[in-house]
Amino acid sequence: MPSDLLLQKLDSLPVSPGCYIFRDKQNAVLYVGKAKSLRSRVRSYFQESSSDARAFIPFLRKLAVDLDTIVTQSEKEAAILENNLIKEAKPRFNIKLRDDKEYLSLRLSTEHAWPRLELVRKPKPDAARYFGPYHSATAARRTLHLVEKHFQLRTCSDREIESRKRPCLKYQIKRCPAPCVYDVDPAEYAAQVHSVSLFLDGRHDELTRELKARMRAASEQMEFEVAAVCRDQLSAVESIREGQRVVSVIDCDQDVLGLYREGDIVELSVMVVRSGRVIDMASFSNRRVEVPDDEIVAAFLREHYGDGGSGEALIPEEIIVPMLPDGADGVAEWLAERRAALAQGRHRRCELLAPARGPRKALLDMAIDNARHAFQEKQRAATDIDERLLKVQERLRLPTLPRRIECCDISHLGGQDTVGAVVALFNGTPDKKRYRTYKVRSAGDGDDYRAMFEVLGRRFQRGREAAERDAEAAAAKREIDPGMEAQAEMEEAASITAPSEATAWQLPDLFVVDGGRGQLGVALAAAHDLGLHDLPICGLAKEKDNVLGEKMVDRVYLPGQKNPIPLRPNSPELFLLARARDEAHRFSNRGRKKVGKKRRLSSELDQVPGIGPKTRVALLKTLGSLAAVRSASDDVILGVPGVSKKHLRALREWFERSASPPLAN
Repeated sequence: MPSDLLLQKLDSLPVSPGCYIFRDKQNAVLYVGKAKSLRSRVRSYFQESSSDARAFIPFLRKLAVDLDTIVTQSEKEAAILENNLIKEAKPRFNIKLRDDKEYLSLRLSTEHAWPRLELVRKPKPDAARYFGPYHSATAARRTLHLVEKHFQLRTCSDREIESRKRPCLKYQIKRCPAPCVYDVDPAEYAAQVHSVSLFLDGRHDELTRELKARMRAASEQMEFEVAAVCRDQLSAVESIREGQRVVSVIDCDQDVLGLYREGDIVELSVMVVRSGRVIDMASFSNRRVEVPDDEIVAAFLREHYGDGGSGEALIPEEIIVPMLPDGADGVAEWLAERRAALAQGRHRRCELLAPARGPRKALLDMAIDNARHAFQEKQRAATDIDERLLKVQERLRLPTLPRRIECCDISHLGGQDTVGAVVALFNGTPDKKRYRTYKVRSAGDGDDYRAMFEVLGRRFQRGREAAERDAEAAAAKREIDPGMEAQAEMEEAASITAPSEATAWQLPDLFVVDGGRGQLGVALAAAHDLGLHDLPICGLAKEKDNVLGEKMVDRVYLPGQKNPIPLRPNSPELFLLARARDEAHRFSNRGRKKVGKKRRLSSELDQVPGIGPKTRVALLKTLGSLAAVRSASDDVILGVPGVSKKHLRALREWFERSASPPLAN
């Protein structure tokens, strides 16, 4: 039953459009929604005969104790307000269809005299033009490379163009006119900027006409180098056009949203159509989504085209969706307003359409087919990885399916710069948020066993502490709130479970060490010293030739088993374990190179307690070398800007204790 306060507010709701906010007993926001009529919409949440089948509705009725409403003048204002409230409050029961990362876009500056094209993560409300977003970083960088190859725009930064005295290699290979050094015709450069804009907009027909006209004009004036550049640009445009499928004769920009779902797993496919040609296709997977399809569409429009959304750089003339969301007219008006603002008033129209027949319905069917295909491919990939993990479990006799696998490797250079690395795989895919590097303190002589014991001891210690903290927190919650299990069930049903801080240090289902029986023994000793007797650990030895010249394939060493388990080449077990081993090897070498570079470029002053980077730079810049710092008098050192008597005392004490010759600066 709703609370008394909530019942009172339900009776006095207006019939105006606006937004409503449900709150719990801690005044936290549970859900934000918009309505054409606040009275009828909000009251429907608490009617027994309501047909609302969303999974979180029973929990919302149980947890909501208060309600706030904000009246607006129109549905458009309600849509804008809902978007802002959701981004600000991050309500528990509002769905989120994308992750926190920002997709790459291309930014074409317009304020500078010589505009340049660059990659950015988040568009800003400035005068520049943005193209994208590109749902693959590879696609964004490939497009940037294509533009830099065929269209002559500068690539250096604003700071570089001001300080450069001679042209760079880009000028030598005819990819930049070098406005930093030479006198470049602003009109010619502006023509290149305009061509790049048409190219990135997907307006290849218009660009082709302009390039052909420019090429003919250059040929008539015997400017054959300019004509050759136009010819190469035409070839690049034609190669792009050949790979694009013509799907419509309508000369307008369209985004088509395809939706396919099975239960609570939803696949969204966005087909980007420019001037009748498909220029991009992206798909998004969303799990544990139990809201109706129209609310999924509303969430997509809000997050993809709203402030900070992945698609705010370009809003097309038409957005075709499988069904219209609640308050579609207001949403369309809001999108048109945003399009006009982002395009600096050049475009004002944006329609939200759910066609039932005709060419637009054919586009929608194509997007839905792509969503279905992407769903099936990802389901097939998930089935494949489960089968591979099952084979690893059976072959290594593991107690559980090894969804999380970690691997450790040690890297050093002649006993110096010893670094340990621990990498993680989740369902066979690198989980880079869990990658860790360890600068080894105890082994400076190339002792791999001692280094591995230290690294694994530190890793396992953090894992044990994380498990203990999680157990203590769970026990404390059960004592305070015996109904914690019901709350956890509600959160799981609403897809809002947040990971704890200790999640990143949870121990894996299988720990792999790069090496044979010796490395396995070290790993077991490190785990047993901390009481981790049940952690599955194995050693993976590389393929090699024995003393008899016989080839020994990759093999796995298990605790308590004398003979290793040989793995067939190209087997699924070897594929997963070798992937973890290779990632650990790559990551440890990367860490070792960073440590070595830092050591080689360091100065003895970096080791002096109390001397920071700024003081070190000031001393070396003023006195010239470390030897000069050693031999300088107290008055000379105190004369260096930023150096105090405290710094002087630290330097004198360090030089007195240090008997080793100074290192190179």
